[in-house]
Amino acid sequence: MNILLKGATIVDQGNKELHLKKRDILIKNGNIDSIATNINPSGNTRTFDSKNLHASLGWFDSSVSFGEPGYEERETISNGLLTAAKSGFTDIVLNPNTHPAPDSSSDIVFLKNAAKESATKLHPLGTLTMKAEGIDLAELYDMRSAGAVGFYDFKHSIKNANLLKIALQYTRSFDGLVHSFPLDTNIAGKGVANEGALSTRMGLKGIPALAEELQIVRDLFILEYTGGKLHIPTISTAGAVKLIAEGKKKGLDVTCSVALHNLYFTDETLSEFHAEFKVLPPLRTKKDSKALIEGVKKGIIDYITSDHIPLNIELKQVEFDKAAYGSIGLESAFGIANQLFDLETAIALLTKGRERYGLETPSIEEGAEANLTLFEPKSTYSFEKEHITSTSKNTMFLNNPMTGTILGVICNNQAII
Repeated sequence: MNILLKGATIVDQGNKELHLKKRDILIKNGNIDSIATNINPSGNTRTFDSKNLHASLGWFDSSVSFGEPGYEERETISNGLLTAAKSGFTDIVLNPNTHPAPDSSSDIVFLKNAAKESATKLHPLGTLTMKAEGIDLAELYDMRSAGAVGFYDFKHSIKNANLLKIALQYTRSFDGLVHSFPLDTNIAGKGVANEGALSTRMGLKGIPALAEELQIVRDLFILEYTGGKLHIPTISTAGAVKLIAEGKKKGLDVTCSVALHNLYFTDETLSEFHAEFKVLPPLRTKKDSKALIEGVKKGIIDYITSDHIPLNIELKQVEFDKAAYGSIGLESAFGIANQLFDLETAIALLTKGRERYGLETPSIEEGAEANLTLFEPKSTYSFEKEHITSTSKNTMFLNNPMTGTILGVICNNQAII
């Protein structure tokens, strides 16, 4: 595979020599052969020349769900990875919410084998506990040896504080990353939306910010006691930002992420009971979204994520109370991030996170493996159904304005352009 990118503006803040410079990039057999102001194609070389072409390090998403095995009607691994590639992502961390849940080394091997021919690389999480039931620890070390990049009972909080303590102590021996979903279920109860004036007017049971913040306080105290590596996925409240900032000031090894929809939307979008907006954690207030955005800009929140969750139609087109939580977000991720932040910040955020999961960060330099995302940053359009590659179509971003277009990815000695 020989590809010549003509006149690509390189966006890579870590590379001062090339950042925001326009260069030709020649890729041979999956590696960057040369970078220069002008390269003439020779032989069997495919030339890609697009107006306002930009190139960056391949993008990374730390929270993506598919369906296979068990829920193939929602999404298969092959189409899910194609969706990720067409959305600009060259690496994704796969959530362990399949059936059966991946709680053994053989499950991890299956997931990696199913993805090895795709352009986008799949990095699986294993469950923290057997069957994600929150009772007994799963085969953590064996899963790590098979390629699991962390451990997470997806969207299920760890109710047993001692279980989290033991998990953090045990994973220290092999530098494992423990995920703890920030929700105290005793406080949240049967809530389905943010607790506030709107949920009261609508007659919806609320999930107070306290349910998230109380769990984070507990987890940070445990982490301070045990040591180890803790990741708190998809926070949603202003108070959570403050708590994690305090934990980091103490020197705790803690990271966190936020879903793009919690930055972009507020609970006001629930006023018409559209189940597409039912997510967990719930959409919060404008005050919360502003605090989250500031937390991202200040580096308190480490990563943004699409929190992509495909769901078949019968799980969404029901009463709001009965609908499942989740929205797809890969296809809209860049179009939203590019509105919330300036371009350089958006790209920096979309390329962050690999190191936390023990993955090698790519580079744009001669001799390096090509791991690139190609995009045009200024085009505007409305997000419609024809922009969705996912098998499931449950998106809260339908008919919303987008800024920027994905042109393709080059990764794993493949090109999706």
